[in-house]
Amino acid sequence: MALERRQPPGRVPHFELVFYLTMEAFGRVHPTHRVFRQWGQMSERERDLHRRDMADLYVETARRYEHSAIFFQPSEGWSGDAHDEEIRRTLEAIHDLSGMDYFLMIHGDGTFSIPDGNQMVEFSARLADDPQGLKDEAARMVDGALRRAEAFRQHGALDGFALCADYCLSTGPFLSPAMFSEFVAPYLARLIAGYRALGLYAIKHTDGNIMPILDQLVAAHPHALHSLDPQGGVDIAEVKRRVGRQVCLIGNVNCAKLDTGTDEEVVESARYALRHGMPGGGYIFSTSNCIYTGMPLARYELILEVWRKEGTYPGSAA
Repeated sequence: MALERRQPPGRVPHFELVFYLTMEAFGRVHPTHRVFRQWGQMSERERDLHRRDMADLYVETARRYEHSAIFFQPSEGWSGDAHDEEIRRTLEAIHDLSGMDYFLMIHGDGTFSIPDGNQMVEFSARLADDPQGLKDEAARMVDGALRRAEAFRQHGALDGFALCADYCLSTGPFLSPAMFSEFVAPYLARLIAGYRALGLYAIKHTDGNIMPILDQLVAAHPHALHSLDPQGGVDIAEVKRRVGRQVCLIGNVNCAKLDTGTDEEVVESARYALRHGMPGGGYIFSTSNCIYTGMPLARYELILEVWRKEGTYPGSAA
């Protein structure tokens, strides 16, 4: 209901894109921190035990912290043709444990993100020297992502994709708005349209200051925008006013405050996100990134206290 910009009964939905503190919370290594260098040498029984253990940890996390969704990330050691097959089989294990309790998603972006340091100069040069080559590559990336989505859709057990290509720094987009409209926005729109045609949801994630390209992001018609980064100057009150009737909003609880702020600042950030995100529905409570390694678990639990006390819609039972 929230992804379709409606107001669900009861408490506003909540999830975190990633919850890395599984060692502190459960005494278990997070699945993405497990490196299966000898996966191919394992017996099928051993591989299945690993899949089911990872599935169990995802579900246990969602249950303890009352998440409405699970974003599954593959572990290192899965490669080649086996990669997506292992994802499918682990999603099956999650589904077996949880039934229809959670919205299940995986990474599914197919657009250019901010290039890493090893590729930044080359990518920037290609913008000027080989623009058509970049556009052709962008089209092939979308084609590949949609073929992959079709295979997952036929398999079942998947509700949608988190599109995790980051476009923005704290100061603004890596590409100018004009360049973004040429090299990213049309391909993002085609990707999301393809996912929608398959009956799958698309949650667009990008950190940083999205405000110069906010209208382009919304015009691509994702179901939701995550993470509404206050460290990039993104104010959920302003975003809600401008586009809250067009797209579901997710996030805006300041991760920096959870990490280094005072308890009072953490509480106020959570309250601010709820106060401005909830009205009319179309909001999912979460941090402005994820619960990353090194963040104090107590701080995450503190924002959950605020959510449980103040995140229930009027007229709903607490």
